[in-house]
Amino acid sequence: MNAMPTEMLELRAAEERRRLHNSVVELRSQVREKLDPKKAARRYLLPATAAVSLVGLVMGYGLAGIFTRD
Repeated sequence: MNAMPTEMLELRAAEERRRLHNSVVELRSQVREKLDPKKAARRYLLPATAAVSLVGLVMGYGLAGIFTRD
């Protein structure tokens, strides 16, 4: 049988654990960055403002139309 020495297996397992740990740390930092509310607010402030203004304009026009019809 071609069995690997125990020390070699332990070294490979330790390396895999380090790589997995580093991957988890990187994933956490990326998720934290993507879900940052201040950054999202800055990024989407103009489109959100435009959408809310448009909805307000349409609702105001519709409401005014209800009260001004003969």
